[in-house]
Amino acid sequence: MAKLNPSFWVISITLLSIQFKGSLGSISTNEAYVTLLYGDEFLLGVRVLGKSIRDTGSHKDMVVLVSDGVSDYSKKLLMADGWKVEKISLLANPNQVHPKRFWGVYTKLKIFNMTAYKKVVYLDADTIVVKNIEDLFKCSKFCANLKHSERLNSGVMVVEPSAALFDDMVKQVKTLSSYTGGDQGFLNSYYPDFPNARVFDPSLSPEAVKARPVPKMERLSTLYNADVGLYMLANKGRDFLSSLCRNSVCNQIRHLYYKLRSNGTLGYSGVSTLSTMNSNYQLHTGAHSKVPQYLGAVSVVVCFMAVLTSIGVSFMIVPRQIMPWTGLILIYEWTFTIFFLLYGGFLLLVYQYGKKVAVQTGSPSLQTESSLDNSGKGHQRADASCDFTALYYGLGMVFLAFAAISLPYMLGVTALFLRLGLMIAVAMVLVSFMTYASERLAVRWFLKGLEDRDTTRTKSICFLC
Repeated sequence: MAKLNPSFWVISITLLSIQFKGSLGSISTNEAYVTLLYGDEFLLGVRVLGKSIRDTGSHKDMVVLVSDGVSDYSKKLLMADGWKVEKISLLANPNQVHPKRFWGVYTKLKIFNMTAYKKVVYLDADTIVVKNIEDLFKCSKFCANLKHSERLNSGVMVVEPSAALFDDMVKQVKTLSSYTGGDQGFLNSYYPDFPNARVFDPSLSPEAVKARPVPKMERLSTLYNADVGLYMLANKGRDFLSSLCRNSVCNQIRHLYYKLRSNGTLGYSGVSTLSTMNSNYQLHTGAHSKVPQYLGAVSVVVCFMAVLTSIGVSFMIVPRQIMPWTGLILIYEWTFTIFFLLYGGFLLLVYQYGKKVAVQTGSPSLQTESSLDNSGKGHQRADASCDFTALYYGLGMVFLAFAAISLPYMLGVTALFLRLGLMIAVAMVLVSFMTYASERLAVRWFLKGLEDRDTTRTKSICFLC
């Protein structure tokens, strides 16, 4: 009998080992990352998620549960990316009235039945892993985090699969209420004491973990779930800004309007820049007595109405098919242009009203009075071709409006909630500054009308000049 070549045995053993390994299944670890894919629409999200997991250095299994809506081509792409593709059937939504997009969301509960693994970390297909999260596998039987008040969020979860647990969930699907009409609301009802669970601490030593009783569930810190940032920093950022303007700014304007109305007379002594001399004080006190009590409040309301109108028109003009940053710049340009035209027109009306009041009351020209008053001191009032105070207020508004968006990036802030806090803080400063500026500008232009009753402003069509 011929003697076989040793290389033949090496090749044969290698092939047999590969075949034997395949017969046991595709599982190579007892822990895995899991996500769901209902259709090809979120294929890119799953691929990016897988790439982000591998970039952290993880070698654990990545399993994607796919439904009938996923094409064979997409499955091949996912397998080429390193995903283990498992086909599942959708678990119907038991709620009679539910959003159409929530029809099969109860399918997420099937991750509790992945008993081939000791523990799985579930990640929504719209999440991205930015650093190694292997410590999540140290978490107890069920882990998630709280978002939206004290409600459990199912976007990132750690699950210890159990057939008994899954069967119990399926039995209670039709009886437990769901505030969302989907899996997240059901899980909040299934784990009613979850807000009281202790916070997961990955820094605990193995001895400390063994010394304590194993908890049934633990809460994850927000460090492990910040997927909302993906929506805000992508194309939905403009929707977020419009919602913020609609809800927050409008409420502030309404509150401010009623507050100013209830306060009655407003003091305008701070408007004058010539308050150090007694004669000038008497002059401007007489002028301020003619200022309508409601002028400041009306100016504030008109200012913010002009802002809202400008933003609304800008959102209608700028197409939504462009890049987010390009759209943001165009919105800024259109908003500033429309606002200055609208509010500038209002200031011109206030100026004309001041001239009308001066003519009706027969008041002498304030310019003449101030010139006579200052003649003995060698000071003569110089006519300016432009109202620099109005210009400074306008530039201040523009600066704060840009700072509200750009300041977190300039400071290098990467934390989502800190970035949001800075944006909101600067926005509140902008609202306060606009309130102050709009009140002062209206009074200033009314006084200009009183002063220029015998002149016609034909030097410029710009309301600042």
